[in-house]
Amino acid sequence: MAAPLELSCWGGGWGLPSVHSESLVVMAYAKFCGAPLKVNVIDNTWRGSRGDVPILTTEDNMVSQPAKILNFLRKQKYNADYELSAKQGADTLAYIALLEEKLLPAVLHTFWVESDNYFTVTKPWFASQIPFPLSLILPGRMSKGALNRILLTRGQPPLYHLREVEAQIYRDAKECLNLLSNRLGTSQFFFGDTPSTLDAYVFGFLAPLYKVRFPKVQLQEHLKQLSNLCRFCDDILSSYFRLSLGGKLLVFFDGNTGHFH
Repeated sequence: MAAPLELSCWGGGWGLPSVHSESLVVMAYAKFCGAPLKVNVIDNTWRGSRGDVPILTTEDNMVSQPAKILNFLRKQKYNADYELSAKQGADTLAYIALLEEKLLPAVLHTFWVESDNYFTVTKPWFASQIPFPLSLILPGRMSKGALNRILLTRGQPPLYHLREVEAQIYRDAKECLNLLSNRLGTSQFFFGDTPSTLDAYVFGFLAPLYKVRFPKVQLQEHLKQLSNLCRFCDDILSSYFRLSLGGKLLVFFDGNTGHFH
């Protein structure tokens, strides 16, 4: 019998199984390939000291970071990409690199740096999931980490100032969303009728941006104009995470068994 797989991750809201992109990437991939995960959602009994989730644990392994977790699952024969051609595999890597370079900085900024969003939505939500006194410390630490990650990749000459960096990352993100929309076209998924790693990444990045209700919605407004990307997110939520017609999340893991369904 295979060792049980447990995923520690941030939980959900706004009709999402998780509001955290990296957690959502792993959750979606596990759904696509049928990996039997037991999900441990971080709540106010959490004993961790940092926000470095998702973390996958087995009897003798602990794996963090989505790319490493997905690679581990593939080695356990949970592979959502087995039907892809070599070219499609190469395209997957290229598009994931594009997402991380062009879209992720704007997603991080929307959640963690834009002050109205951070103080009215992000900080209160994450603080509510974390036990006191860590709830007073960790959101600010995560915000600083997000800003440092943005500046590390974008704060180079000639973009020395945060305002200039902000303008550039949102231009890049909108261009990336347009490219994704054009690539998806009228297809259900990025490589046809079956979801793959790329679909998990795109869903993980887009769904929180699409669903979380922020006061400042610059990038969200652009995304909502791209109807095929919104349909893509809605289809995955309804097909794999059991949404009602009203958009309410019904089940994403079984409270009796603790298993992800």
